[in-house]
Amino acid sequence: MTTFFATIFVLGILVFVHELGHFLVAKKSGIKVERFSLGFPPKMIGKKIGETEYCISWIPLGGYVKMAGEEPRSEEIKGEPWEFMSKPPGIRALVVAAGPVMNLVLAVLVFWGIGFFAGMQDVHEESTQVGYVASGGPADKAGIKVGDKILSINGVEATSYTQMRENILKSVEKPIEVRWMRDGKEYSAKIITYKEKMLDEKGDNVIVGKIGVGPTYTKVNVGFFKSFIESINTTKFILVEEVKFIAGLINGTSSTKLLGGPLFIVQTAGETAKSGFVDLLSFLALLSINLALVNIVPIPVLDGGHLLFLLIEKIKGSPLSLKQRTAAQQIGFAFLILLIIFVTYNDVMRLIR
Repeated sequence: MTTFFATIFVLGILVFVHELGHFLVAKKSGIKVERFSLGFPPKMIGKKIGETEYCISWIPLGGYVKMAGEEPRSEEIKGEPWEFMSKPPGIRALVVAAGPVMNLVLAVLVFWGIGFFAGMQDVHEESTQVGYVASGGPADKAGIKVGDKILSINGVEATSYTQMRENILKSVEKPIEVRWMRDGKEYSAKIITYKEKMLDEKGDNVIVGKIGVGPTYTKVNVGFFKSFIESINTTKFILVEEVKFIAGLINGTSSTKLLGGPLFIVQTAGETAKSGFVDLLSFLALLSINLALVNIVPIPVLDGGHLLFLLIEKIKGSPLSLKQRTAAQQIGFAFLILLIIFVTYNDVMRLIR
């Protein structure tokens, strides 16, 4: 149930904020909004307030804002000033771009809240002092406690947490000789690692060994304004890295095995929820940046595709014909279906492996 509610929470907020961006800018621009829906038809429940029907629909894979005169079909467009197609291309572009922009704003706000209320962690990777011991794990059973200093792994001096961790990861379900110090007294024990799966830089599942310890860290209280600046920097950093990843997919330097789909979102939402609400919020912010970036890709049926249509209209002085738009959207829709199938296959193969 935790996974279910965590998934509904994450997807619900992401979709609501994205569609809210389209809705607010459309209303501000004088465009009549006929429907604001969370989820795709068929409709579950709805209520009309003013000129807009607000509803929740059965298919929870997104949402939509239906604006008057949105589709360029002659029988639907009356030339009224409150219709979408009656507005200049620049105004329509703002309405379309508002969804992805709101997702970026959401990420900044979430990271800002986490930084201000929960503080930031300065992890001491250069130290071999133990900051966390998993209850019931191999290290815990061997007597290692928080505050102990790891001296060596299999006779190799531990010079940093990173170096020590790399040595442990290499031993999978094998005994390793661990020496540590507590209050000036040395201890040692043979500890059998447990195995765990993780993804390497190529997107392949690899099996590593762990003993259930973590590094020390200092909680740094961040002020109101500094946490805001840090949230912008974090969002910008993630966005740049994701752009690099997409560029890597195009030139072949990034592995397509790293792409995740609906099952990955469900699984990760459940795992982060179990590890704490702050982790779930961090995952929400990360997904929000992903959603913004994916939506801005110039694929017909996505926001980026609509922006491309508007750019063409601005250049040629008239909208694309209905036939041209329909053909482009059919190609875009087919591409998205294939992409969903592919990322779902990735998710299933990860679970099987």
